[in-house]
Amino acid sequence: MIKAQLKSLNKPSVKTIQSPDGDVIDCVPSHLQPAFDHPKLKGQKPLETPERPKGQEANGEPPEEVQTWRSSGEQCPEGTVAIRRTTEKDILRASLLGKFGRKPVAKVRRDASGSGHEHAVAYANGEYYGAKASLSVWSPRVQTPSEFSLSQIWVISGSFGGDLNTIEAGWQARIRNFTSNLRDQNLKFSTNKVMKLSQVSPQLYGDSHPRFFTYWTTDSYQETGCYNLLCSGFVQTTNKIAIGAAISPISQYGHGQFDITLLVWKDPKHGHWWLEFGSGLLVGYWPSSIFSHLGGHASMVQFGGEVVNTRISGFHSSTQMGSGRFAGEGFRRAAYFRNLEVVDWGNSLIPLSNLHILADHPTCYDIRGGVNAIWGNYFYYGGPGRNIKCP
Repeated sequence: MIKAQLKSLNKPSVKTIQSPDGDVIDCVPSHLQPAFDHPKLKGQKPLETPERPKGQEANGEPPEEVQTWRSSGEQCPEGTVAIRRTTEKDILRASLLGKFGRKPVAKVRRDASGSGHEHAVAYANGEYYGAKASLSVWSPRVQTPSEFSLSQIWVISGSFGGDLNTIEAGWQARIRNFTSNLRDQNLKFSTNKVMKLSQVSPQLYGDSHPRFFTYWTTDSYQETGCYNLLCSGFVQTTNKIAIGAAISPISQYGHGQFDITLLVWKDPKHGHWWLEFGSGLLVGYWPSSIFSHLGGHASMVQFGGEVVNTRISGFHSSTQMGSGRFAGEGFRRAAYFRNLEVVDWGNSLIPLSNLHILADHPTCYDIRGGVNAIWGNYFYYGGPGRNIKCP
């Protein structure tokens, strides 16, 4: 059954690249990628270049060695897309731990915590057609295999009931040295169970490297959507970035800072939601046909950090958010988002106004915002988790 799942996820490739961190990157012909298994996308091919927001420059090249697998200088050929190969261990890990990684159904608003998920975020309500920000990349410590720490952009529409639509992109960290032999735990799987758990679980990588990820759902994280390319839906268009692969370099406390710029926006020509990485590199798009509310526009955009706190042994988790330092430590010490912008109805990038900030548990993880001439709207955020004021 697991072999059948792997066959479904790992498409035929024309080239394979071995990454120094152990990942395998498959160069898959673009028309054979998982997206086109979706009933609404069968027989289609990736679309032409979208209409970019006004004021958005594009050179189409990622920074040098922005992902570990690119460090050798190898690249997938034109006409293919770079896809991180899913392994048997990935599926076993997701199946064992998936219930902890399920995205929460917020009770009232997206800024409410639930299911052990805690946030330090900036958000705005309104009519939006996209969001953009630069976010610093760190490798936070994660306490247990059932927890994670991530930083991301959310584009949201619908109610916080059963019909929530979201598009999400950012970086995510898992636990260090998680090498349990899952095969020895006498786990029994059905194909449906493996598929469902792999669709909702962030337990995908088994190491501590911060990794570029995407996510989408149309029903509040219940049955639809998935991380990365673990189900059909997101159409990848680039051969230069692999979703789910490790980001490199990363920020160092007190020293060099490294951030990535992400833009999600709705193409006015076709209505699809596109993802751009860096200075104009198109990663791919979420077709409008897979959404209900996001078939129109977003009603909220959100930026910031999220962790899962399982309260192991009855105490708050020591899983870190961002750099693991509180926002008050500032530049080179705390994690940040800068140059927060949104796309308006006229497909123009504009500075984000009416910004609200919120930390679910500010003694564990906090957030501080500001505005200046260089960073525009920005904020620092994060924290260590368990401490004397966060027992």
